[in-house]
Amino acid sequence: MPVPTVVLNIVGLDAGLLRDSTPRLRRIGEEGMTRSIMPTFPALTCSAQASMVTGLAPSGHGIVGNGWYDRDSHEVRFWKQSNRLVHGEKVWEKARRNNPAITCCTMFWWYNMHASSNWAVTPRPMYPADGRKIPDTWTHPPELRDQLQESLGTFPLFNFWGPGAGLESSRWIAEASRQVHERHHPDLHLVYLPHLDYALQQHGPDSKEASLAAGEIDELAGSLAEHFINEGCRVLIVSEYGIGGVDGAVAPNRALREAGLLSVRHELGREYLDTGASRAFALADHQVAHVYVHDPADLQATRSTLESLDGVDQVLDGEEMARQGLDHPRSGDLLLVSDPRAWFTWDFWFDDALAPDYARTVDIHRKPGYDPRELFLDPRLSMPKLRIAMKLARRKLGFRTLLDVIPLDTSLVKGSHGRTDLGDDRAPVLLSNHVLNDLPDEVACTEVRDVMLKLLEP
Repeated sequence: MPVPTVVLNIVGLDAGLLRDSTPRLRRIGEEGMTRSIMPTFPALTCSAQASMVTGLAPSGHGIVGNGWYDRDSHEVRFWKQSNRLVHGEKVWEKARRNNPAITCCTMFWWYNMHASSNWAVTPRPMYPADGRKIPDTWTHPPELRDQLQESLGTFPLFNFWGPGAGLESSRWIAEASRQVHERHHPDLHLVYLPHLDYALQQHGPDSKEASLAAGEIDELAGSLAEHFINEGCRVLIVSEYGIGGVDGAVAPNRALREAGLLSVRHELGREYLDTGASRAFALADHQVAHVYVHDPADLQATRSTLESLDGVDQVLDGEEMARQGLDHPRSGDLLLVSDPRAWFTWDFWFDDALAPDYARTVDIHRKPGYDPRELFLDPRLSMPKLRIAMKLARRKLGFRTLLDVIPLDTSLVKGSHGRTDLGDDRAPVLLSNHVLNDLPDEVACTEVRDVMLKLLEP
């Protein structure tokens, strides 16, 4: 019989925060084992989670970032959810090869939809044709959604991402995970708790706000871990990456536009990126950016343009990307890595008045890149919460309106990630109440899958 194993993914938890701000979690590691994790490159949520569940680098599982560019449809695909997009055998599938009866629950890990796990819950808002975004979840089996909503209420989507992101969403996930475990007793239970990530990006890893958020997740995750330990489970606590402090942003798409390599369309008085017409453009993703070049003849000009850009530390080509485990058709033709104190923005316009209409909104699927400014309300707006309430009221009355409350100011962002060399204090960690004596002091992200499998063993 396998030993029930619960994996808590506390994104952003690093060695420094573990030491200084999370006594309950630290105690679990002191009484069991504590290791550091060498992150997958790039150190991003989707890439890291895919590596943890498959044991593969992005070149194997295909998740080269939080998004990529589909060259056939000329579409940017960010934050997709189908599990079919992750290539390779998942950890629960490998466990079932030895014991077909092993069950698994995946709670809010990315690429959760239509996975082969027995139970799954993931955020999946409803988008009616009138422009509203209604909080909801996708679950397997479908009736699990109704069971959780009946006991916990609707998943607080607007506390999961956006200016309202905070502890409430992680609290909902934790309690839902507890309830699913009590009902179904999965052998392997993967739980994603995002709370700490928000404060680190908003305020930086050395801020008092980061310490406060670490204390909050320590209480929540520590209580959850202790509950599962008391139930006879082995608990594994992991983190995907550490977050470093930043004080500047780099706009590679503006540089490419100045060089005549990026094209825009003018629609309704605004500018929109035309990926298919662009000779080159950058898909920004925290501290890395995949650069897609349509004609190999433009590769050198693109590289020269970006190498001269302040804030760009490295420009990797195909061979260099292959050595980093990013040799995959979804990857760009070049990969940018920012300076440690910088991050990449997707901005391509020169006049904020011409920015696309979605630039000032929370719109994770339409933007050609990750945008941490979505964690902030525009400080220039007077009474922004009243503005939001009025706009939401108009939507409920059937009127279309733009929820344009997100700032364009890149200086607000104080933390970012993607690099894997942020120093010992910023190293992600692995903890467990159960000791595996043969585990090295540093565990590769791709080895987390094998740690899970070992913990399942009697």
